[in-house]
Amino acid sequence: MDMFEYMRQQNMEQEAPLAKRMRPTRLEEVVGQEHIIGKDKLLYRAIQADKLSSIILYGPPGTGKTTLAMVIAHTTSAAFVQLNATTSGKKEMEEVIKAAKDHMGMYQKKTILFVDEIHRFNKAQQDYLLPFVEDGTVVLIGATTENPYFEVNGALLSRSNVFALRPLSRENIRELILRAVYDREKGMGAYEAEIEEKAVEFLADMAEGDARSALNAVELGILTTKRDEDGKIRITLPVAEECIQRRSLKYDKDGDNHYDTISAFIKSMRGSDPDAAVYYLAKMLFGGESVTFIARRIMICASEDVGNADPQAIQVAAACAQAVERVGMPEAQIILAHAAIYVASAPKSNSIVNAIYKAMDTVKERQTGAVPAHLRDSHYSGSQSLGHIGYQYAHDFPNHYVKQQYLPDELEGTQFYQPGTLGYEQKIREYFQMIGKTGEEI
Repeated sequence: MDMFEYMRQQNMEQEAPLAKRMRPTRLEEVVGQEHIIGKDKLLYRAIQADKLSSIILYGPPGTGKTTLAMVIAHTTSAAFVQLNATTSGKKEMEEVIKAAKDHMGMYQKKTILFVDEIHRFNKAQQDYLLPFVEDGTVVLIGATTENPYFEVNGALLSRSNVFALRPLSRENIRELILRAVYDREKGMGAYEAEIEEKAVEFLADMAEGDARSALNAVELGILTTKRDEDGKIRITLPVAEECIQRRSLKYDKDGDNHYDTISAFIKSMRGSDPDAAVYYLAKMLFGGESVTFIARRIMICASEDVGNADPQAIQVAAACAQAVERVGMPEAQIILAHAAIYVASAPKSNSIVNAIYKAMDTVKERQTGAVPAHLRDSHYSGSQSLGHIGYQYAHDFPNHYVKQQYLPDELEGTQFYQPGTLGYEQKIREYFQMIGKTGEEI
């Protein structure tokens, strides 16, 4: 590297965004992710010993996927090559593989290939890497914000260890903010700035685990705030509020967060927690989720998890689904909250689900037999000659009930629906007992 190239690189590093300048080069500098890089953890030991095998780093933006890759780059004795799947294609991969083979053949030196946003590679591109990962030509580090079990080829996954990174805690973000403001080597300490505790707490909260978001706000605040009479740049709460005017919500309508959040929403309604249900509802609405999609999930939950414990739940949910289509946002949020809270607060029963699943399995797996003769259609001449006689009309008997066979002979006595003991289903049980069904049948 000549003097001009060195100066150019130095200038680029000085002008790089704060989040990039703050990126650690040693494991000891990394904040958070103790569950995978704690000193007793596999990944920590592998990096320290320079014995890394292929890995996939999976997590939301700003949680340190690229940071860990750069730490590995500064730690390993292997050649380190970085590609971004959004801009690289097969040609770039072929060049990397050729160079990796040369390094191995000439210097007995491994090559670590870091592929950022690996989920952007199509199946053919991922398949191309497979044999070279398998024979050790390259050690792969893939980084992705999408669930790798959906987005990365199974064969590539089976040859890699998957490490899930978590959103950084408020304390983690707080530590990074203070480091960014006062660190003179990598941070902005040379600006002689100060940050109020309320501003630190606000930014740590609003960043929602995204270190990059917090650091960008710090940088913006310091670079745009005038010095006071003492010559200090002071990052106050109002300054911090201007730098992050709206919480950066981790919600991708087509990605992992979509499925995780709707799953949490449904499980909260099923678990009778209206507070959690309305929180996840708000998160989906804030992220721009389709109101009709949400309404459909509430209707399903009303039958699947409430059922006959409160037969009105499906009516409320269905009315909600119709209303949100007619009303639209923002008022639709009130209607959706009405239905979600009703379903979450209702008594629960999955007896209907169990009944239909058991019946479907029976139809698929067993000989179902013929409809009993007395239940067959008799509204045509000649039906009696076929034996379609003997049906007893329930309304002609006390309590509008008469005991007779309804299931085919092969299934006589099979019970599909077993009402629960909560809500309206307790009345169903009492009704069955009143008309003469035994406890065993219920």
